[in-house]
Amino acid sequence: MPAIPSLPPAAHTGPLPWVRLRAASATPNLFKRMIGEVSPQARPGDLVAVYDKADAPYGVALYNPRSLITLRLLTRELAGFDAEVFLKRRLAQAVELRRGLLKLDDSSEAYRLVNDLGDGLPGLVVDRYGDAIALEFYSLAMFRQAQRLERLLAEQYPRARFVRRASEHTESMEGFKIAAQSPTVTRVKENGVLFEVDLCGGHKTGFFCDQRENRLAAAGFAAGRRVLDICSYTGGFGLYAAKIGGAAAVTCAELDPEACSRLEKNARLNGVTVETVCVDAFPYLRQMEANHKTYDLVVLDPYKLIASRESYRLGRQKYLDLNRLALGVAAEGAVFVTCSCSGMFSWDDFQAAVRTAAGSARRRVQIFRKTGAGPDHPVAADHPEGEYLKVLWCRVL
Repeated sequence: MPAIPSLPPAAHTGPLPWVRLRAASATPNLFKRMIGEVSPQARPGDLVAVYDKADAPYGVALYNPRSLITLRLLTRELAGFDAEVFLKRRLAQAVELRRGLLKLDDSSEAYRLVNDLGDGLPGLVVDRYGDAIALEFYSLAMFRQAQRLERLLAEQYPRARFVRRASEHTESMEGFKIAAQSPTVTRVKENGVLFEVDLCGGHKTGFFCDQRENRLAAAGFAAGRRVLDICSYTGGFGLYAAKIGGAAAVTCAELDPEACSRLEKNARLNGVTVETVCVDAFPYLRQMEANHKTYDLVVLDPYKLIASRESYRLGRQKYLDLNRLALGVAAEGAVFVTCSCSGMFSWDDFQAAVRTAAGSARRRVQIFRKTGAGPDHPVAADHPEGEYLKVLWCRVL
């Protein structure tokens, strides 16, 4: 016998396709196992009206049946939902946080403008670099809103030029492809330090806006010190230490040749001298320790080492090994700033790794401060996993 088509929820009206849940979620993410019935009209990338298993309105979500996160909840307000009005309001709220409340325009031309669920726009990250704005997509449904998002952002930033980005992993998992774009390179000033940013290349959207406040704080410990910036990318911590921190000498170690080239150019832009070493951090730190080379301020900011549950064990070992090696080149009394941007690596896990590394390196380590991403990276109260960046500030004895 042919399958009996599912009846829509009794309360359902309006043009959006509907989805009925099998189970609710404590977070805005609803996974495949939580989905009950789906309207025959629903297509991947649609905005859908969501109802609970009792057919009570649950909200509006981004829908993609091929994604592990099948529904990304936009709002619990279903009645009278209008996508144009909703997106315009959410973007205006995001801009107001940065421009109005935080007044970031006074100190930086580069900042996170939309932080995914932290700004109530799941599947979307927007970074501003002066008049250039990069939109990074993690969701097919949000990608399908790209033209509208750019038009609404242009109302706030009339001179903006836009770049779209997504990782190959996201494109494969979500089922979309961003067309090739012309290279977009711009210069920005952050707390008086100049950076050249390639919005179409490199990691994230070309720069790490999340470390802005931490770069400034680390520069406060740099005066007269020998500084080592490990996994320096385009020179954030090292350039701050050289230009505004008054460091005696700065060495930046980075594996990516393109990032090293950009780092050297950034040093010239700022009129500072920085030693750039294009090298894998592991053998480099072993060699420096063998040569009895030490530094008075050591910053360790590796790229994400744990991207999935499957990579957790190996990633944890890499964090442990890197921290042990970094502690091996820290002079007595040195300040050690160590970071993790792996969301799956909790604060407790990170501190345990640093504690184990300290024991292995036979160093006494005092943790005197803990920080995270800047305030332009808000975290939604119902999505604590968004607090991905962890920074430990230590003194090494």
